[in-house]
Amino acid sequence: MNTLNLVLREKQYSGYQPDHETQLSERIADHTARITVVGQGYVGLPLAVEFCRVGFKVIGIDIDKDRVKRLNRGESLTPDVSHESLLEMRNTGHYEASWDFSVLQNSDVILICVPTPLRKSKDPDISYVLDTVEKVVKYLRPGQLIILESTTYPGTTEELLLPLFQAKAYSAGDDVFLAFSPERIDPGNTQFMVKDIPKVTGGVSPACTRLAALLYRQIVSKVVEVSSPRVAELAKLYENVFRSVNIALANEFSLMCRQLGVNSREVIDAAASKPFGFMPFYPGPGIGGHCIPIDPAYLAWKMKFSNYQARFIPLAEEINQSMPGHVVDLVSDALNERKLCLNGAKVLAIGAAYKRGVGDTRESPALQIMASLLRLGVQLSYADPYVPEIVLDGKTYQSEQLDAAVLKASDCVLILTDHDNLNYQDMATHASLIVDTRGAMRGIETGSAQIVNL
Repeated sequence: MNTLNLVLREKQYSGYQPDHETQLSERIADHTARITVVGQGYVGLPLAVEFCRVGFKVIGIDIDKDRVKRLNRGESLTPDVSHESLLEMRNTGHYEASWDFSVLQNSDVILICVPTPLRKSKDPDISYVLDTVEKVVKYLRPGQLIILESTTYPGTTEELLLPLFQAKAYSAGDDVFLAFSPERIDPGNTQFMVKDIPKVTGGVSPACTRLAALLYRQIVSKVVEVSSPRVAELAKLYENVFRSVNIALANEFSLMCRQLGVNSREVIDAAASKPFGFMPFYPGPGIGGHCIPIDPAYLAWKMKFSNYQARFIPLAEEINQSMPGHVVDLVSDALNERKLCLNGAKVLAIGAAYKRGVGDTRESPALQIMASLLRLGVQLSYADPYVPEIVLDGKTYQSEQLDAAVLKASDCVLILTDHDNLNYQDMATHASLIVDTRGAMRGIETGSAQIVNL
């Protein structure tokens, strides 16, 4: 029994009635706190399973009933949770999926991990967050800890969520506890899983921060406590602004290197040999996923209300969004050099996902590039071991099985996603022309294949 529990036991024998913070602290330390994670996608499911691993009982809520049914059968829908792990948690009674929000009334801890996309106008769409919080408030009771993990603009936790709790006459920090802790999931990254990544947390009061930090210390070795939710919200946005700006710099650098007849990746690798003051970022066909294309826009949007116009963010977005068009031009130029026309050419696209090792196609530049090629008359096919089918301009395409015949029949093999489980040596052996936007062919014996790098 830990020191906290011993002290509480002694106080209880003397008639002491612990406050809500003390009671919840004890339940968290004992791993008897009942946890509910709202949203069972790339963020929520790995988080839920990690709490299950250390002995908590967790309910994962999702509004997608088909997803809930599959989860309860032990079918994982994210690359960071194996079917075996999920099934084990189900069989031991530590994990259960549900679409019934009434389970919130029995929850001690509620973690909100729902999507926060952008509208077409580039304004934040936090409708999923607000809808979830309204349900949380419906079942809110004293002694609960609510943590928002969904990426959002600075001020969301204190300006939108807190007033909803206060409207029920609950005092944040005394009756209920509210904090923000940004998700840092990198789908498919086996080196840095949930347990390996430090958690940043900021509560609306010191008690809220203490409880949130105590919760996350049960599953991660390092928790960074900050002074407010706003700091935690900004930390997440800055992380991805940093990535967006540096990717844009690498992308523009690749354009300059192409004009100079130099391989940009060779230059970046040489610069990366410096042991201080440099971090390598590499060019690519564009940016995708649920973070980099979206999160910086949240900060730029918020700053407009302070009459401040962000400059780096829109410039980086402009450069990154121009890359799919540049890739189409690369394919066209490469075919022209071989006296082939883009219209009617057989192009085999390798990869539809936005990054290696996952089947996630959200905001994937690969789809944008393939759609553009189709409109220019290309006879398109694609291969992606993680994405069995895609829909482009209303037509469904099935992933090809890569073999020598498919590669030889293509006028151009276009590498858009560098999955680790693909045989790039086979591509070099059997393809005649390869346009490589990911540096996948570096170090590969190319044989007779012509390689065009981004």
